[in-house]
This record gives sequence, C-alpha cells and structure tokens, in this order.
Amino acid sequence: MATMNISLPQEMKDWVEAQTKDGKYANSSDYVRDIIRRAIERDAKIAAMNEKIAEGLASGISEQTPEEIFAEIRAEFSDDEAA
Repeated sequence: MATMNISLPQEMKDWVEAQTKDGKYANSSDYVRDIIRRAIERDAKIAAMNEKIAEGLASGISEQTPEEIFAEIRAEFSDDEAA
C-alpha cells in the first residue's frame, strides 16, 4: 500500500482521531480511506446520473401528453406483474 502524508489543521486532526475512538475504524488511516471510498462511489453515481440526464436531453421532446406517458408506464408495469 502506498503512503501519503497530509497536513491538517489541529481541529481537523482532532476530529479525525475522534472518529476512531468508538472502534468503528482501527485508526485514522482507515477512516480517511473510508471517506475517499465514499467520495469515489458518490462521484461515480453523479457521473452516471449526469450521463442519464444527457441521454434524456439528447432524446428530444416527446409528442405524447403526460397522461399518455403515465398510461404507457402503468400498462408496462401491469404487464410485468401479470407475467
């Protein structure tokens, strides 16, 4: 595993160390790794959502009314439940 040294203000250092006191994390490094893992997961979800938004915008405007769209969705789900 690679090593990285970071500098924190004392208040942040104290806070990180306090997060390890309850035993959920073995040490400060475990806690920081968890924060980074969560940030990576969050960024991946945001990127996926942005991709879906771009796809939706690129697909154009529907000619259907909202009522027709909802009826189509309801029919699709009722077909799935019957199967």
